[in-house]
Amino acid sequence: MRKQFVKTENYSRFTAGIAAVEQRGAAEAGMMLVHGAPGLGKSHIVGHWAAESGAVFLRANVDWTPKYFLVELAKALKVDPSGTAQQLFGRLLERVVEAQLPIVIDEAEFTLHNKAVALEKIRDLSDRAEVTVVLIGMDRIQQQIAKYKQIHGRIAQVVEFKPATLADVAHACEQLAEVRMAPALMGEVHRISGGRMREALNVIAAIERIARLNALGTVDVADLEGAPLSFDWQSRTPKTVRPVAPGASRAACAAGGR
Repeated sequence: MRKQFVKTENYSRFTAGIAAVEQRGAAEAGMMLVHGAPGLGKSHIVGHWAAESGAVFLRANVDWTPKYFLVELAKALKVDPSGTAQQLFGRLLERVVEAQLPIVIDEAEFTLHNKAVALEKIRDLSDRAEVTVVLIGMDRIQQQIAKYKQIHGRIAQVVEFKPATLADVAHACEQLAEVRMAPALMGEVHRISGGRMREALNVIAAIERIARLNALGTVDVADLEGAPLSFDWQSRTPKTVRPVAPGASRAACAAGGR
């Protein structure tokens, strides 16, 4: 599978949110929240933006404290992490103000432990440096942060990631797959993955493996009928390609994925 970045509707929503934060009126309201169910590409998309923009990308841990956050940020910025938390905060503030680097915090739920003291330290740094901070979390993080009014008031934009559309998945198939896939099969990739881009990529890789084993340059539904391309861990059953119903058009299958 080709190593390329696919721009989806979630990517468009995210970049629009970033643009709005960067054009904000209140300098201290520089935080953005990205949330959604697992597997929708939050970390991948925000990580790609961070790499392109030079933002610092940190992943919170279950035992994060304010000092732990400061030390991790110091490592990323190559700042001396020694001394007290107050001394370290001062050195980091000077560095962040000078460089004006956005900061990304993945797994942001872990900043909410112990009455959100770690997130409060992140907010303090964002306020003083007037830099953009992107928080990435799961579905309920917005409600959890809402309990802390001083932090919640600093969030200028909220972007909810949604399941990938059929067009998103088709675009991924065309851009990433090293075999040609028929539109009906792209519809099956969308149906099997449920719009979870992480799973869609695994399904594309499975199709490629089968195509290589059978020396297929172009793959259609008929080539993979009944083939297990993913696995449903709740029902403990494989997810397979459904055959095209007699009389059903390929276009209809691609549009509905069924």
